[in-house]
Amino acid sequence: MSNQEILLAEDDPNDEILTLHALEETNICNRVVVAHDGVEALDYLFGRGIFAGREPMDLPAVVLLDLNMPRLNGLDVLREIRADPLTRRLPVVMLTTSKDEQDMLTSYDLGVNSYVRKPVDFDQFTEAVRGLGMYWLLLNERAPD
Repeated sequence: MSNQEILLAEDDPNDEILTLHALEETNICNRVVVAHDGVEALDYLFGRGIFAGREPMDLPAVVLLDLNMPRLNGLDVLREIRADPLTRRLPVVMLTTSKDEQDMLTSYDLGVNSYVRKPVDFDQFTEAVRGLGMYWLLLNERAPD
């Protein structure tokens, strides 16, 4: 699975660095594509905008999606992912600092596969990302195309 990419949709540069470092620390060698807002995330998935020419059929192994992003938030991105037949079964993990119960409920109502709160402590964060990587990249059986 190391040939499949991970899409990280994250607007906070510090959280981006932490996530990339945590993936590296856990020996996850999948290429990580970073989208800095919701519009970029959708552009990547559907091969438009700055990602025009990218083949939309080459979906990432998993999307790690921040909830609070500029231009288009994680919930709106999730809505669009689930509304398109190409991406509706794509594994999406909401990776957020939000402790708002309504954010969690809405995420699950919209079809998120997992909702993970970002731990503040680096070691806990690394362990959480390791667990995500192990599950979504090695153990999870993706739906057939």
